[in-house]
Amino acid sequence: MPENLYAFADPGGPMGKAQAVGEVVTPWSPGVLDIHHINTGRGDAALCVMPDGTSLLIDAGNLRAGNPRHTPPRPDGSRTPGEWIFRYVRHVLSGWRRVALDYVVVTHFHADHLGEVSDDQKLSKSGGFKLTGITEVGEHIPIKKIIDPGWPDYNYPQPLDDQRVHNYRAFLEYHRAKGHLQVERFRPGVNDQIVLLRKPRRYPNFEIQNIAANGEIWTGVGTGTRHLFPPLEDLGPDGIPTQNMCSIALRISYGKFDYFAGGDLIGVAKHGVAPAFHDVETPVGQVVGPVDVSVATHHGDLTAQNANIITSLRPRVHILQVWAASHPAPTVLWRMLSTLLYPGPRDIFATNMMRETKIVIGPNIEKLKSDQGHILVRVEPGGDRYWVIILEDSAETYRVRAVHGPYDSA
Repeated sequence: MPENLYAFADPGGPMGKAQAVGEVVTPWSPGVLDIHHINTGRGDAALCVMPDGTSLLIDAGNLRAGNPRHTPPRPDGSRTPGEWIFRYVRHVLSGWRRVALDYVVVTHFHADHLGEVSDDQKLSKSGGFKLTGITEVGEHIPIKKIIDPGWPDYNYPQPLDDQRVHNYRAFLEYHRAKGHLQVERFRPGVNDQIVLLRKPRRYPNFEIQNIAANGEIWTGVGTGTRHLFPPLEDLGPDGIPTQNMCSIALRISYGKFDYFAGGDLIGVAKHGVAPAFHDVETPVGQVVGPVDVSVATHHGDLTAQNANIITSLRPRVHILQVWAASHPAPTVLWRMLSTLLYPGPRDIFATNMMRETKIVIGPNIEKLKSDQGHILVRVEPGGDRYWVIILEDSAETYRVRAVHGPYDSA
């Protein structure tokens, strides 16, 4: 079947009606796994609708507008990124049940994943916190449980004493006091912290495995973990792990299908020298193993996607959540494309690549399958096959721009 024509190989079959380019994307249906990478041009956000309808939002960033090295906002600047995200979530979830998010995962506490705070932002109805990123999504859509790497003290690797974390914590305390929000610390090594909540027995081959956070990494055996970072008291100021190194990493599995997301983990020292433990990507990739779809760590920045993690994951599909001139670095894209690191075909999709970035990258940019749009990974019931569907991001049409697949899950 040619690419860019239909989302489903069998019209009327278990995946539903055939999806033509230009049509509104067909909604989620039971048994399907949908993962939407939402492009606002201001940070990361990914909405996962699991086979039984359990929902998970990974991050909701909000960077300040006006940086010439960042892409223009998508669809436009008439709303904030948090507003665009909750409207997208509401659209996806509204057709079949009360709109609410079962889980939200905050991979780490940078603005492009959590939400920047500025003087001109709206206050919540309570008046206790600003609306930005995660807090703005939570103002409009009930969130049942938030999982992050810092709860409850937010003091690792150093006290998180900045405006955006204070704002986020005020949001948590307000909604916890109301009794409708739970907060937990992410627990590396377990596979029972994020689970199917509605019909888990119907989909026994679905699992979300917690891989890493704060330098604690799953061993791959049972729930065992090991600590990559040495005791902080043994480190000088230049050795303290950064927020990016502490990012949450997880793997979503559905039958044969595997998907990896690792926040802003890094694996390449900016100046060529750094303590070995600053490379978190290599040990994480080793325990995750081969996957079908991988979200590039740290947006494909020059500090990310080292040769080791690419060789370990060897994805059929790479996804780049990008919004800055440095995303991705030319050397990173070269590694992602290199058959010296692993053989076979691979397709690369980006949410929002700047014209300036394309010029710097050169001819390799033509090897991307898409460089603009929301990216929906749709996995058929059982997990044997999946599609990558590019959705229009210049307006809230939810129309299909292109379809790639089906891909066979490995």
